Amino acid sequence: MKHTIHRGWAGAGLALALGMGAGPALAQSAASYPERPVKVIIPFPPGGTLDKIGRMLAQKLGDQLGQNFVVENRAGGNGVIGGDVVAKANADGYTLLFNASTFVTAPMTMKSVPYRVQSDFTPIGLVASAPLSIAVSNKLGVTDVKGLAAVAKARPQQLNFAVGSIGSAGHLCTVKLEQATGTQLTIVPYKGTGPAMTDLVGGQIEGFIDPLLGSVQFHRTGQLKVIGVTAERRVPNLPDVPTVSETLPDFKCASWYGLWGPAKLPADLVQKLNAAVNKALASDMRDRLLADGIVPGGGSAAEFARFQDEDIATSGKIIADKKIVLE
Repeated sequence: MKHTIHRGWAGAGLALALGMGAGPALAQSAASYPERPVKVIIPFPPGGTLDKIGRMLAQKLGDQLGQNFVVENRAGGNGVIGGDVVAKANADGYTLLFNASTFVTAPMTMKSVPYRVQSDFTPIGLVASAPLSIAVSNKLGVTDVKGLAAVAKARPQQLNFAVGSIGSAGHLCTVKLEQATGTQLTIVPYKGTGPAMTDLVGGQIEGFIDPLLGSVQFHRTGQLKVIGVTAERRVPNLPDVPTVSETLPDFKCASWYGLWGPAKLPADLVQKLNAAVNKALASDMRDRLLADGIVPGGGSAAEFARFQDEDIATSGKIIADKKIVLE
């Protein structure tokens, strides 16, 4: 079955991004970098997990390198508009991209993308990975995965599940949940996780699979119900919430987050930025991430590039097999 999602906004505004040529890269010495504020593009709206981690990282990088790392949310086009800004920026380290694993998977679901992930960007560092949570509206009246499956089977294609972007880890995990439970959900695409979470809390949709950080605060205040986490074992910040694999054996999903620059970013700048990312992850940022059930990343830029390429291969197979297409 072709898994097609019609979404008019996906191509909106791309013409603006396509016209933003940046010209030749300017030379920049790693010893003096950064000499002015650095722009960190987050290609989705404020308020979601991606935005929260990105702002945390930007603050730490600024503290370490003595300049402001300014977050700019450039939402739209399933993350493509913001990505294209970075792809066309000067390779001088002053325009960076912070994104989730959707950065490498979403383009596989689209007919036309103005860049190629593996040739138009420079991987800098793996920042974190996160298990996902299955969060449901209180209006649905279910308290566990078994109950969700029962309602979904009784009401095929009537439960609306949000996805923050097409081809994201949450989207692929929703498809996996359908397969594991023998159910059919209705996929509702959003322009980011923040707006989706707002509608879930408000009861406009029935469910949302997204990194745990986005839903945990609303679960604790009783505004929604987290009925399962996709980690191998229960997470410390929600010990009473079972793993999905306790009901559906071997069920696991995760999202990951990284920092990229434009293609041909000088190796000495990559090394300096990568060292700053690793230093940030060794600071109190590590404890803050762990407290939210997020696993800090780290490692070299080369290791991150290999990790990225492996995910492109494995996720690409799922997308191709399920014919997930955004039209």
